Amino acid sequence: MKVIIPVAGIGSKLRPHTHTQPKALVPVAGKPILSHIVDNLIEAGIREFIFIIGYLGNKVEDYIKGHYPGIETRFVLQEPREGTGHAVWLARNLIEDKDEVIIALGDTIFDVQLRDVLHQPDSMLGVKKVDDPRNYGVAELDEKGIIKNLVEKPPIPKSNLALVGLYKIREGRKLMHSLEEIIEKNHRTHGEFHLTDGIMRMIEKGSVIKTFPVENWYDCGNKDSLLETNAVLLKKGNGHAVKHSFENTIIIPPVSIAEHCKISNSIIGPNVSIGDHTTLNYAILKDAIIGSYSSIENAVLHHSVIGSDAGLRGLSQSLNLGDSTEIDFG
Repeated sequence: MKVIIPVAGIGSKLRPHTHTQPKALVPVAGKPILSHIVDNLIEAGIREFIFIIGYLGNKVEDYIKGHYPGIETRFVLQEPREGTGHAVWLARNLIEDKDEVIIALGDTIFDVQLRDVLHQPDSMLGVKKVDDPRNYGVAELDEKGIIKNLVEKPPIPKSNLALVGLYKIREGRKLMHSLEEIIEKNHRTHGEFHLTDGIMRMIEKGSVIKTFPVENWYDCGNKDSLLETNAVLLKKGNGHAVKHSFENTIIIPPVSIAEHCKISNSIIGPNVSIGDHTTLNYAILKDAIIGSYSSIENAVLHHSVIGSDAGLRGLSQSLNLGDSTEIDFG
C-alpha cells in the first residue's frame, strides 16, 4: 500500500500566508494541515508516501524529512500544474503492478476509520452527502451501491454524493494507464486533467469501485474555512497545548499553545492556536491562528490569521472622560 499526496498547489485563496509557505504547511489546531493528514495515514499503518510537490516544494520536503524520519518518502515535482489527475500520474514510475494506492489530497483533513477502509477488498472512494455538490466531484451509484458514473463539478448534479479527496485504488497500475490515456488524448475538464476522469475511465474498462462514508472532512482552502476547521479540531481535542502558567492571563478553552510562548496580561480563547516562541502582551484573542515567532501587543483580535515572524502593536489609550460621555473606537 502506497500513499500519493498531491501538495503542489499555490494556495491563492490563502494569500498572503502562501506567499512564503505552501498551503499544506499552514497551521491549524496546533500543527500544519499536512501533518494532520500524514498522522492519520501513519496511524492506519501506512509507511510508504509519495508527495507531489510544486510551489515551495522544498519546504514540504524539509518538513516531512525533519518530522517523519520513520517513513519511506519520495518527492515528485509537478511542473506545470495541470490538475489532480496529472499530479497522480507523475508518480507512475513508483507504482508497481501489484501496488494498491491511497490518494489523499493535501489540503483536506478527513475524519474516517481508515483501517476499516484499507481492509475492504474493493476500490473505494470517500464520499459525503452535501447540499450543493456543484463544486465537487460527484459519484452516481447503481442499485447495488457500485459507482456507475463520476462527474467533476457538474452544473446539474444527478447525485449529492460529493468526493471528499480520499481514494483507495486496488489496481494502482490500471489507474496510471487510465490517467495516461486521458492525458494523451488531452481530455480535460474545466481546463485540467482530473483524477475523477481517470477513475471514470477505469470504470468504463470494467473496474468495480464502491464508496465509503466520511464522517466529516475539513476544507482548509480559504481563511474562513481554515478558522472553522481550527475551531472544530480544537474542540475534538486534536490540538496540543502546554500547561499554562502565564502572568495575569485568562485561558478560555479550547486553545492550542505551543512551547516557549511568553504571554502576559491577556485573554486567550476560545478557538485559538498559537505557534511556538510567540510573545503576547495585553492581547485579547478569539477565533484566531497565530504563527510562530510572532509578537502581538495592545491588540484585540477575532476571526484572524497572523503568520509566523509577524509583529502587531495596537493602540494604547489614556483617557480622562467626563460625565455623560460616549466614545466608539470601532
